[in-house]
Amino acid sequence: MKLTGKQKRFLRANANQLRPIFSVGKNGLNATWLQEVGRAVAKRELVKVSIQQSADVSPAEVKQFIEANSEIQVVQTIGKTVLLFQEASQPNHRDISHGVFQL
Repeated sequence: MKLTGKQKRFLRANANQLRPIFSVGKNGLNATWLQEVGRAVAKRELVKVSIQQSADVSPAEVKQFIEANSEIQVVQTIGKTVLLFQEASQPNHRDISHGVFQL
């Protein structure tokens, strides 16, 4: 599903107060890291990921890796921070997605 501009704006507004809970370091990107991020996004729906200064990857590479290997959507990249969204798999965790899909 492709997000519209209004939906992305809504998600960015909800993510304003969030702190990054995952980071990409010198170990780079791998399947295990993506599985952990996927589990967090499945419960929280909206997650920030920071890219450390020692990382050998750029935000564009992180975006491409996540979108190519999962159903998670990259909402925004600002500097070395990437904002991720995916609708929760369990209905009781779908707080944010109800607002997104009403737009």
